[in-house]
Amino acid sequence: MSLNSPSGQIPGTNAGLTMDVRSLERLKSSSSASPQSAIRETAKQLESLFMQELMKSMRASTMSTGMLDNQATEMGTSMLDTQFAGQMTGRPGGLSDLIVRQLERQMGLKNGAASSDASGNAAPLNGLSMSTDLGQRRAAAPAAASAGAPASGDKRLSASEQFIRKHQAAAQEAQAATGMAAGHILGQAALESGWGKHEIKMKDGSSSHNLFGIKATPGWTGKVAEVTTTEYVGGVAHKVTAKFRAYDSYADAFKDHARLLSQSPRYSQTVAQADTASGFARGLQKAGYATDPAYADKLTKVINTALRVQRSLA
Repeated sequence: MSLNSPSGQIPGTNAGLTMDVRSLERLKSSSSASPQSAIRETAKQLESLFMQELMKSMRASTMSTGMLDNQATEMGTSMLDTQFAGQMTGRPGGLSDLIVRQLERQMGLKNGAASSDASGNAAPLNGLSMSTDLGQRRAAAPAAASAGAPASGDKRLSASEQFIRKHQAAAQEAQAATGMAAGHILGQAALESGWGKHEIKMKDGSSSHNLFGIKATPGWTGKVAEVTTTEYVGGVAHKVTAKFRAYDSYADAFKDHARLLSQSPRYSQTVAQADTASGFARGLQKAGYATDPAYADKLTKVINTALRVQRSLA
């Protein structure tokens, strides 16, 4: 079914810029042979649709006199709006250029060349999907990333995906040792470190590798990082200076966190046996892991995000 003129083309625009279902099917079938041109045409299609909706919205917000309005005038106005939308589509620096860059990035196109799968075939533009193909991302990521090494070099991965890949192996080891779900552990590390963007630093600016905000208690004999943090007293936030544990590696941080939660009487009964994200979070707050009164709610949300990312990368 055509969304515009009977021919499926927008008057006054290139013949290739069509809006019917058959044209979309042709785009999908031709994307393997020429992904670059298919992306460009797809971007024009999407921008034209957006412009038509914009014109439609503007018309709807304009008061009508009603004196001369009829089906003929409405059809004429619709055709005029379609032509205006077509004339505004495909201009340099416009929305279509942004869509092209997004699709190229998500399809793995670089300098006009399509990234290939294991058989050497160019990745198709399936269903004009805006989501990144996970198979391509796994193939492009360094082999070390699957073992928990940083994947920051793969810019197609989001910050949360990079964080999960980087620490997945350590979290799974902690799960094997304690029985606590790796997703719960990763979620807490993500919350405490801001997905790795706000790690506790040493005086020289190096990382303390402390992803869990574990403080240096009197019995701690290892390295220490002293930083300013926020503590809640009676529900009121205060800035204080506190000492936190520092580790030689992230793996050591995960191991220490696992020992703390599984062996300490303070946490073992309320946290280690929790089966759900909310149960794990509430157990930590009840045991006094953090002074933030909203800690359980915040942690539950981040854990659920971490679990979704884990599933998407599986």
